[in-house]
Order: sequence, then C-alpha cells, then structure tokens
Amino acid sequence: GHIVRNWKVRWFVLLQDKLLYYKIEGGKKEPSPKGRILLDGCTITCPCLEYENRPLLIKLTTKTNTDYFLECCSREERDSWALDITGAIHAGHPVQVQELHRMKNSFKLLENISLHHIVERMCDSSTGIKLTRNLEQGNRYKETFTGSALVDWLISNSFAVSRFEAVTLASMLMEENFVKPVGARSTEATRYSDLSEQFLDDSTALYMFAESSKKNISSKEGLQFNISELSGTIVKQGFLVKQGHKRKNWKVRRFVLRADPAFLHYYDPTKEENRPVGGFSLRGCLVSALEDNGVPAGVKGNVQGNLFKVITKNDVHYYIQASSKAERAQWIEAIKPLT
Repeated sequence: GHIVRNWKVRWFVLLQDKLLYYKIEGGKKEPSPKGRILLDGCTITCPCLEYENRPLLIKLTTKTNTDYFLECCSREERDSWALDITGAIHAGHPVQVQELHRMKNSFKLLENISLHHIVERMCDSSTGIKLTRNLEQGNRYKETFTGSALVDWLISNSFAVSRFEAVTLASMLMEENFVKPVGARSTEATRYSDLSEQFLDDSTALYMFAESSKKNISSKEGLQFNISELSGTIVKQGFLVKQGHKRKNWKVRRFVLRADPAFLHYYDPTKEENRPVGGFSLRGCLVSALEDNGVPAGVKGNVQGNLFKVITKNDVHYYIQASSKAERAQWIEAIKPLT
C-alpha cells in the first residue's frame, strides 16, 4: 500500500499498456479496478531484494518515480510475470521481446530439491559448511563463507554435479532468503537480472546465513517444529480462497503443498512474516471436489464455485475455492497421492 505500508491481496490483469489490480471480496473479484499502473516509461526490477523476508518481489517504478512492490507465490510465477510485464513495456521493440523469451527458456529449474534439507545439512556442526570470520574493506564479518566454498561444498555433498549447477543452486538459496550476500563484492552481483550471475563462484565474495543476522530468531523448539514440517520438497503452490473455521468468512491464502513429509500449509500474504498461519499433515486425509450447483452443507457465504474439500484424519473439514475448475482439478490431483 502507498499510504498504509501493509500488504494486501489483489487480482492483477495485464493489458497492453497498463497493469490493473482489483480487490477480492468474499472470494470474488470486484467489477471495477482498485487502481492501475501505467507501463509507459516504467522500469522493472526482478528480483527485488529490498525486503529481506519477501524474496519473490517485483518492483515497478513509473516514469513519475512511484514505486510498486508486487509479491508472487513462486519463483516461476514471479519470473513469468516479470517477463510478460517487461514485454508489455517494450512492446514497440520486438527484438528485445524475442531476446527476453530466449533468456527465459534457457534456464530450467532443478526438480525434486528441498532447499530446507540443504540448509539443514549446511548447518550441521560436523559435516556442514565451515563458517569463518572475514575482513573486507575494513568491515569485519562473523560466521561467513565464500562463494567458492559453498560451490565446493554443494558438489562434495552430491547436491550438484558441476560448478554451473552448484552456482544455480546457490542462487536459489539466496533468492529464497536462506543465504544472503555481505560485503561489496557479493552485494554488487545481486544487481544482475540473470539468475546465473547473481551468485559468485569466487573466493573473495562473502555470504552468510540470512537467519544469523535477524534479531528475532524463533526459539529452538519452534525452529525444530518448523523444520520437521517445512523440510519437504515443494510440489505445488499458489493462491486459493479458504473458508475460516470460526467466522466462516473467506480469505485469500497462499497454499504450499510439500512431500516427504506430506503437509499442506497456508500463509497470510498480507503479513510481513513468511510463516504459515495454518497447516496439516496429509497422511490419512480425504480430498474431493464439491458440486457447483448450489451451496454445499458446511459452506457459508456467496461463493463462485470451484470448491473442494479436505478432511483430515482428525475429521477437521477444510473448504477451499480455486479460481477455475481446471485449477481445482490440478490441486486435487497433486494432493491425492500424498494422502
């Protein structure tokens, strides 16, 4: 927000020369846009690292120097939006647009990698990455490691088979706010837009665990609890609308589906903390689509349809609304094998 600096869920529509955004009330998009961002003369920054706890940001600066910060729910979605918005900004320059699409297709995200698991291994006191004190331009940094040391560690622990893959994986760790650059050498590299150029395989580039610089670190007990649930590989994530258990109102939540262990967590995208506000184990759950003709029992309010229900082994019922029948089918198909 521009006046109150809070975060709110908005439905975005990209047109040829502008980006419209709408409020969502009761699970529905309002007919009139809440605002618009004129793309003529805009500059785009992606990834945007201005908010430490929000690594999936796009920053748009209009020609009148107004900044808009937009958060996506995944790296793939962020990069896709950034590509399409950049294409709209440069619509009059087809050669630039063609080059953007070529760059997008040149990098493939690594599959079946749990970043939580890698960080947990990195923190191991005996086999993890060695932390040292380093001095750079008169500044002394504690508990750091160099870029080349992390690349070596990733290869030696079989998380990557080449230095290129290790650099790509290290860039992902930095993007997801597990690792952060410290000092001028590594910080300067984050200004590049190409993912493969953000992390430096260099013995003079310094990095550290992002959590080690935070003042408010959660308790050890809470951290262990989060690691056990949130260490699984992310299978699917996206924004859905969920009915509350007490007030029976509908709110937009960012859902993250993980496997090994299988959990479905949901986050409040209006909150600064990147922590789940709820979640449950999928072991023993039942998931099914709900009919769109009429309001099913247990559902309150005026909903648009595309509903599905998850029943936990403790008989807790979750009513969730997707944006389309196709999206609902995709979520059900992704959840079922994990129950």
